[in-house]
Amino acid sequence: MPPIFKALATITAWTLFIGGWIVALMTTVEGIIGGQMWTLGAEGEEFMFAWMALAFVCLTLSVVVMKLRQMLE
Repeated sequence: MPPIFKALATITAWTLFIGGWIVALMTTVEGIIGGQMWTLGAEGEEFMFAWMALAFVCLTLSVVVMKLRQMLE
């Protein structure tokens, strides 16, 4: 395999990892400020959980990409 694939996998993994943490952090901060974090049945709660699910998917995909990168060696 050409080394460009390892470089692309590394860039993708880091992008997903950092993006996932930024989305999770911003969603948590916005939920605390907006009062959605501590109130049951708050309006916009589904929106907050959808963004947290996106963060979880990004972090999971970053682990998968790093495992694939390791297999390229």
